[in-house]
Amino acid sequence: TLFGFVYAPLVITGLHHMTNAIDMQLVSMFKGTILWPMIALSNIAQGSSVLAMIVLQKKNEKAQQVSIPACISCYLGVTEPALFGVNLKYMFPFVCGMIGSAIAATFSVATGTMATSVGIPGILSIIPKYMGNFAIAMVIAIVIPFVLTYIVGKKKLTDKDLGIETDIIDNEKFVSPMTGKLIKIEDVEDQVFATK
Repeated sequence: TLFGFVYAPLVITGLHHMTNAIDMQLVSMFKGTILWPMIALSNIAQGSSVLAMIVLQKKNEKAQQVSIPACISCYLGVTEPALFGVNLKYMFPFVCGMIGSAIAATFSVATGTMATSVGIPGILSIIPKYMGNFAIAMVIAIVIPFVLTYIVGKKKLTDKDLGIETDIIDNEKFVSPMTGKLIKIEDVEDQVFATK
């Protein structure tokens, strides 16, 4: 539970790379590792938090440009774009992902789920007899962070975050920071500009 909860913060610090050596040692000693499935589940959980943000911010085009690629890369095992581009920006998706990861990791270890290799997407590295257990853990890592992020996001995100336009712009004035003279582009002395 603790490893599943703290793995994403380890990624932020870069300390997550140390787990590769531990995984390789476990594989050589026990013909499998329980850490790699939990790492994959943490990635899935953080990606699921981003997926909830995509749904919440469906009207926010700027947010979508960051969130969609971050979610895809997260599900493929690279969490940094999701962590730094979305989840840490709002913080609550990050925590919701950590909670989902902790629960999925607990289930994974409780069922003895092991992987035979590291560095490849989670489901491909799982020992075949544990694939069903890992699939259930994946569902946990998808559903819990998504639901938590969605519920908290509904309460915490502003209209601006959600991409909902408000009438505030009507009260603002547009002011030029300098003065000058407006002339037609055809009257400009530079021929490149004058010919458009």
